Amino acid sequence: MAGAVQAQNVAAASGAGAVLRSLDKVNGRVEDVEVPVGGSAKTQGLMVTVSDCRYPVDNPTGEAYAYLRIRNPQDGVDFFQGWMIASSPALSALDHNRYDVWVLRCKIS
Repeated sequence: MAGAVQAQNVAAASGAGAVLRSLDKVNGRVEDVEVPVGGSAKTQGLMVTVSDCRYPVDNPTGEAYAYLRIRNPQDGVDFFQGWMIASSPALSALDHNRYDVWVLRCKIS
């Protein structure tokens, strides 16, 4: 219980963007992409928008988490919208039969 209370008191800072990794599970192609906060980028067959990326103030290279919207670029249908945590992408994961996307870190500058 003390660990959960302590985790809630960690100060977080917002990054300038997020570094994401995508995987095409059919052909094994991996792609890394940097997306600025408020911006979008196409990776594999998906359009990813980053609304926020946060990281611990005392450990900028540590735990990052980002608010993502992942959608079909052709018709705009959402596949995922929510927070994704770098160290635990399966906790709140993209549910897609072909693609995986996860957060690597926040872009600080």
